[in-house]
Amino acid sequence: MGKSGFLRVHNNYKMNKIENINPLVTVIIPTYNRGWILKEAIDSVLSQDFEDFELIVVDDGSTDNTHEMLSAYGGDIIALRQDNRGVSAARNAGIAFASGLFIAFLDSDDLWLPGKLARQVEFFKSNPEALICQTEELWVRNGIRVNPKNRHKKFSGMIFEHSLPLCIVSPSAVMLKRGLFDKIGVFDENLTACEDYDLWLRISCRYPVYLVDTPLIVKRGGHDDQLSKRSGLDKFRIQALKKIIERDFLSKVQYISAVKVLKEKCSIYAKGCLRRGRHIESKYYFALAEKYKKYEIEK
Repeated sequence: MGKSGFLRVHNNYKMNKIENINPLVTVIIPTYNRGWILKEAIDSVLSQDFEDFELIVVDDGSTDNTHEMLSAYGGDIIALRQDNRGVSAARNAGIAFASGLFIAFLDSDDLWLPGKLARQVEFFKSNPEALICQTEELWVRNGIRVNPKNRHKKFSGMIFEHSLPLCIVSPSAVMLKRGLFDKIGVFDENLTACEDYDLWLRISCRYPVYLVDTPLIVKRGGHDDQLSKRSGLDKFRIQALKKIIERDFLSKVQYISAVKVLKEKCSIYAKGCLRRGRHIESKYYFALAEKYKKYEIEK
């Protein structure tokens, strides 16, 4: 993606780039109509004790007060605006503009705790062969601290099989080397949900995803505009699984594990469609599960 076309850059872009030509880290916050909470996310980045970074906020066509809020930050941030195309396109736009060796993401409803950037930069200095790491996190739902369930437990290393049932990597907790995108591609803009699940599968089947075992982000939920609250998310997970199974770079063990989870999700989703009277859709997912049953035998 070039730096023109549908993407519009706020006037502070050139000034910020001159002041910080080669930052070590680029932080990317995608946002859409989150003016009511976005400032807290931005301030949690700007208050980090590690300072060798640039912050790119990508406004995905907001219609609230987001534009005015971003303008008030002046040269402290790079503010990009695009027509509404979804969170994947917003993150990809930030990646295309990034100057840092490392990329870190923050969802606009989450927060970083002090020391988050410093701790991950130190991890990479101590582990130069690593390409990606994430931190532990604190969960807050509707202002109340909650504990993640066992199925959300994070692992460190080759986590592909652990990642198949649901997403156990949080965008807000990740830092990765920018060159990793050259190896595995960026976010899939055709997925309107579970786009991060898709990306982490593509990464974790080939590379270790390391865990900094300290909570350094606050993951906030419970509000109505959360993508993760959408119903039918397994439909998008099935698409991601189908993609990676057909790309032919899974090991035999990974392939069998992925097919097993895909069949389970197809069966559950198809039965749900059947209960809701969506017979054509139900038939498709039952057939997809049967198709991959045959693929598993052939493999």
